[in-house]
Amino acid sequence: MRVLVQRVAEASVEIDRQIISSIGKGLLVFVGIESTDTLQDAEWLAGKTAALRIFDDEKGVMNLSVTDIDGEVLVVSQFTLCAETRKGNRPSYIRAARHETAIPLYESFCKIMEQKTGKEVKTGVFAADMKVKLVNDGPVTIWIDSKV
Repeated sequence: MRVLVQRVAEASVEIDRQIISSIGKGLLVFVGIESTDTLQDAEWLAGKTAALRIFDDEKGVMNLSVTDIDGEVLVVSQFTLCAETRKGNRPSYIRAARHETAIPLYESFCKIMEQKTGKEVKTGVFAADMKVKLVNDGPVTIWIDSKV
């Protein structure tokens, strides 16, 4: 399981020209789930993501977590994070989990993030064609993989 975490000033998810989720200052988290991933991967990644100290303290040092700043979290499923690109120019998504595995793990990740942050986690819609808008703050973008 892997996440791409972006520190944002704001972010939103739109489906069919309708905004279905939006946040202000906080984290936009894209989640890719592979067929070999387990609940332990979701627990570890959610804990790591919630505790990431990537927000500035009063001295301008990245020393605060999303919880410390009372920030918001938007989690979006993104199977393309599981792309295999070593051969050829067309990415292969063979490692991406099928819906019966991915949906429960995605939902678990979101619930664990809520527990860790103490706030409602906003989400996209699993497998929907979404337009994600964001204002990356910094920019700060962090890649975390549970298998490495």
